[in-house]
Amino acid sequence: MYEWQKGEFTISTKKSKLQIDEIQSFLANDSYWARRRTPEQTRTAIEHSTCFGLYHGDRQIGFARVVSDQATFAYLGDVFVLSEYRGRGLSKWLLETIVAHPDLQGMRRWVLATRDAHGLYAQYGFGPLVHPDRWMELTARDAY
Repeated sequence: MYEWQKGEFTISTKKSKLQIDEIQSFLANDSYWARRRTPEQTRTAIEHSTCFGLYHGDRQIGFARVVSDQATFAYLGDVFVLSEYRGRGLSKWLLETIVAHPDLQGMRRWVLATRDAHGLYAQYGFGPLVHPDRWMELTARDAY
């Protein structure tokens, strides 16, 4: 488990610190991608991911998770910072921390899906699929 400090803010990979009710509340009420996700699905996703909690003191104010084999592939998802904390560089710090995480080095490919944060992710090397003709997906009917 890792922790990083920046002034009064902390990023931690310690799952016991995660405030799952707060994460679920944001995902169900404020995200466009996880409105129909159940609390049980959120808990299961967290259990099987490398998670990054962003905290102001004891309050969880952001979150991200990475699904990875920790050798070749990583999927970045559920990234958020609460609206009242945006504009302070915390999303950038969160992304810097994630892509520099010791257990996530040497990946051949990182992927993510976003509707509105292309500019943020582009700063960390993310871009359109290089070979979209090679990718396929199986999507649930109600997927975002």
